[in-house]
Amino acid sequence: MVWKKTNKLMAAAWLAVLVPTHGAPNAPLPAAPRATPHVYTETSLKAVRKIESDLYETLDEQYQRSVSPNAIRVESLDAPVITPIPGADENKSNQVFVSAGYIDLMNYVAHAKAIDRIQPGYFAQYVQNLARDTGSGAPPQPPDIMEDRYWTEAVMNNQISYFNQMLGMTTAINLSHHYLGHFKKYSNQMLAGKLVPINNFLAQQEWDESVEKATLNSLNCALGTEGAKALFEAIDIMPQRPVWTTFIVPQGVDLKKVNKDLAAYEVSYFRGGLK
Repeated sequence: MVWKKTNKLMAAAWLAVLVPTHGAPNAPLPAAPRATPHVYTETSLKAVRKIESDLYETLDEQYQRSVSPNAIRVESLDAPVITPIPGADENKSNQVFVSAGYIDLMNYVAHAKAIDRIQPGYFAQYVQNLARDTGSGAPPQPPDIMEDRYWTEAVMNNQISYFNQMLGMTTAINLSHHYLGHFKKYSNQMLAGKLVPINNFLAQQEWDESVEKATLNSLNCALGTEGAKALFEAIDIMPQRPVWTTFIVPQGVDLKKVNKDLAAYEVSYFRGGLK
């Protein structure tokens, strides 16, 4: 298995500058804001493997038979791609293909959403940048991302949470295509020598069913819906959608309705209604 670092940013840790106070000579200096190194260490391959394990372990046994315990196959590809694929092992256990570029994208969107909490408008600005990116290579980084204020402990805690929820939900959706039979139904059309989004073939009812099953799978892993809703919101507000968005959602799907459904599923889950 090939793994590529999900962030190519190279930076030293933030250095605090201590300024003397105007109080007593021996008064303690004020604590400097804590910041993390400018790399996505907490959303590395280890985090991906944790999500993979949790999603598999919380599936019903009947669904587990349709997918591999090693559910996520990470490959070194710059373009953002996530799609169900047949397993590569001798048992042919089904998997989800996730490119290194897709993990980069989830890190960036999650980071932009976290920054938006301290700088309103930042998320929308980054989404506009994404919408203008019509290439098939690596996704663009959020603007001015090297600034220290974007890497404080508080910001990065939110980034990690959003990342886990985004990757968890989109992986769970693609896993559901295996155990719900969607991949088997459309695989001959998808496996024509290149990676093709299954969303190009799904009927609306099939997509809706996958979202509901994936929400239950994610919530059983203690992954809330806020991250997924942020990701779907980002795609929804794009004036034009890059090609890679079809790996995440079908063209023409009502993403505002999807987000309302996610919120309703979460409420139902905690009331014991979503099982």
